[in-house]
Amino acid sequence: MSNNILTKGNIELNQTLGTKEEAIRYVGGILNGQGYVEKSYIDEMLKREELTSTYMGNFVAIPHGTEDAKKAVLETGISVVTVPEGVDFGDGNIVKLLIGIAGKGDEHLEILSQIAIVCSEEENVQKLIEAETKEEVIQMFSEVE
Repeated sequence: MSNNILTKGNIELNQTLGTKEEAIRYVGGILNGQGYVEKSYIDEMLKREELTSTYMGNFVAIPHGTEDAKKAVLETGISVVTVPEGVDFGDGNIVKLLIGIAGKGDEHLEILSQIAIVCSEEENVQKLIEAETKEEVIQMFSEVE
C-alpha cells in the first residue's frame, strides 16, 4: 500500500464512539480533514450504510461512499480508527476496527483486497485493535503487497 494512502494523520487509536453514525462520520471526517474527499463524501458514506451494512465480521467495518460519491473523492486514501470498547453496527455486530475508504476510479478494489487479506486473520485484527502506536498499524498494512 503506497505511503500516501495510509499516513499517521489518517489513524486514530483507542477512540470511544457511541453510535454507528458517529463512527462513520468520524472515519469520513478523517478522510475529509486529510484532503482525500470533499465533505459531501461523508453523507454518501452514511447513505451507503443504509443500503447495506459495511460490517465485515471479525469486529471490522469498512465504511465507504456510494457509487455516486466518486465525484467527491479527490485522492485515494484510507482512515483507520480503533474502538476497543466497540460500536454497535446493528444486529449485535460490534465493530472495534473501522477502516474508511475513498478510492479514485477502481483503486478502492485493490485497497479492499489488501485490507481483506490483513483482516481475514483474527489475530491481525486483534493486533490492530490493541496497537499502541500508529506505526504498528502502518506496518501491518504495509506488509500486504
